[in-house]
Amino acid sequence: MTTAAIKITRKGQVTIPKEIREKLRAEAVYFEVVDDTVMVRAVRDAAGSLAGYAKNVKPGVSMRHMKERAWEESVREKTRKKKHP
Repeated sequence: MTTAAIKITRKGQVTIPKEIREKLRAEAVYFEVVDDTVMVRAVRDAAGSLAGYAKNVKPGVSMRHMKERAWEESVREKTRKKKHP
């Protein structure tokens, strides 16, 4: 088991230590909070599933906002699939 204590910056950011990133081998993570425990799960292949969201482009919505929403939805999808096979 690998553990590490990490400081949270004023902006709410943390850096995942290299050893843990190498074990995860993922470009995205999903955070889940249960009581006072934070679980971080690797999300694999999230980028590939973003293509399906490109067709839902809405006028007046920034590309950054669309990308953030697509990533969030993709992560939720991938996490649901892992929890409920």
